Amino acid sequence: MLHLKNGIVFTMGPQGVLPHGDVLVENGKIVAVGENMPEQGGEVLDLAGAVVLPGLVDAHSHLGGFSSDGSLEDNLNEMSKPVTAEVNSYYGIDPNDKVFMGVAEHGITTSCVIPGSGNVVCGWGIAVKSAGESFAKRVIKNPVALKAAVGINPKGVYSQKFMNPMTRMGIAETLREYLRKVQEYMEKKAGPADKQPPYDEAMEHGIPVFEKKIPLKVHSYQHDMLTVLRIADEFDIDVTLDHAQGATDFLDEISSNPHVRGMVYGPIEMGIFPGELCKVDFDALKKLDDRGVCAAVMTDGPITNVQMIIDQVGEGVRAGMDPLRALRLITINPANIIGCADRIGSLEVGKDADIAVFSAQPGLDPAAKVLKTFIDGKLVYSK
Repeated sequence: MLHLKNGIVFTMGPQGVLPHGDVLVENGKIVAVGENMPEQGGEVLDLAGAVVLPGLVDAHSHLGGFSSDGSLEDNLNEMSKPVTAEVNSYYGIDPNDKVFMGVAEHGITTSCVIPGSGNVVCGWGIAVKSAGESFAKRVIKNPVALKAAVGINPKGVYSQKFMNPMTRMGIAETLREYLRKVQEYMEKKAGPADKQPPYDEAMEHGIPVFEKKIPLKVHSYQHDMLTVLRIADEFDIDVTLDHAQGATDFLDEISSNPHVRGMVYGPIEMGIFPGELCKVDFDALKKLDDRGVCAAVMTDGPITNVQMIIDQVGEGVRAGMDPLRALRLITINPANIIGCADRIGSLEVGKDADIAVFSAQPGLDPAAKVLKTFIDGKLVYSK
């Protein structure tokens, strides 16, 4: 048994903030959360003055599949054709990649690892913990989303090959064509037993999207988000808007669309894609949160510095977001977006004991540092 005692506990759940909070852990699960709880044996850690949060959740990354050592190794971008819905990021991840411990040092305990955005339809993504007994046990959910992309990434890949889709209109039609094929495949599967279609993994990967078990997770910027919203309406599917710079131009369209499961904003890296990353509108986080849109921020790691996930929370606060609401951007909100809030994202009885201990409140105090990270109740990092 592990007793984390006397910290400032941000539960991100119904209990709110506990100024003298305790979290009791047993067998990898949270068994009690409260204040001034009596010691019950086992290991006791006095965290007086420290801030205790649920383990941070990164709703968009490529950990273990893109090189972090400059070797340009890429196992999460199957850019051999515009639609590769049949692939699964599970098979492209190196579970021993040092980047996982690197993100644990920043308090990130769960990452949504997805295929890259070179294709229009990129494949399934999964939710995986930063550490654990085995890779299979570290995977929380497979799949969490079907990744797709519109705009500069697929346009840049296939225009160089001088093949469809070279333009935004070609990208939109490629995505629509895939979704139509999934619909037709589902109709045939629902028909007579002697007229079943041949098994097709790419089509199978689209079925959970139509069943609304997972969303279509779409890499999109600025006006490309309108394309995503129109397609979501046409096919009655749920989507998330990932990256979403320029969202402030379309607040009404995004917030009023019932198919938007969430927005995963960032990361801000100036100058990567001229014309697409030029609008830095962190105020989108507050404005969409105020309108009821589930908002989160991402690392996009290891492409960018994973520390940016904390920096972006601070930018949200600087743009007017309430500091406590801003903490939802890296805890319960991304957990909801990736469909894993039953296990992670808040400190509640019965949930996984994934916990990040900070020296101060992240997003509010720029000097806040991670002191300890626990995954399934086990200490995986200590400063």
